[in-house]
Amino acid sequence: MNDFTPDEIETGRRLFAGDWRFTHAAGTFAVLPPMRGLEIAFAGRSNVGKSSLINALTGRNALARTSHTPGRTQELIFFAGPLQLSLVDMPGYGYAAASKAKVKAWTALIHAFLAGRANLARVYLLIDARHGLKPVDDEVLKTLDKAAVNYQIVLTKADRVKPAELTERIAATAAALAKHPAAFPDVLATSSHNGTGMPELRAAIARLVAERAPA
Repeated sequence: MNDFTPDEIETGRRLFAGDWRFTHAAGTFAVLPPMRGLEIAFAGRSNVGKSSLINALTGRNALARTSHTPGRTQELIFFAGPLQLSLVDMPGYGYAAASKAKVKAWTALIHAFLAGRANLARVYLLIDARHGLKPVDDEVLKTLDKAAVNYQIVLTKADRVKPAELTERIAATAAALAKHPAAFPDVLATSSHNGTGMPELRAAIARLVAERAPA
């Protein structure tokens, strides 16, 4: 369950109220920045709202560039914050209009990143709450399982779904995740538009940072 105490909610708020800035863009594995602290990555289909979610998390409307054009993010984009924590905006997938060569390059970059970053604490896989998991997402789930990367599903655009439908979507997503060993069982529902779920997502990340902190 997503049971966060008021103290955890406040810790998450303070973490993301700190200084956040763009630091690096990497189009190939060879130019990834040196590993420092912990990294939290955000993956998802093109136009699922990764950049909007990062902006909402940090309270900075222009930190991550948003676009109505699918497939715009073609690199791993790094943002550094307090406690040596970095957020990573991953290239969107499932954009049919992209060339096969470009899709192959994106896929290779993502696979190399997942397998080669020892400081990657969790991947948040963003899924549009209006549509739920699609076949194109299944391949990503398999990739995350194979890489043995801890990951959690975050439903986006929850404000565009009726409450009863959202409850059903959360339950269906959680049931699907039971088949995936690397998946964190709880599903978070968020909206970058009205802030739904943002305090809980901040608290989840702050809890993860605290768990991974050196003793």
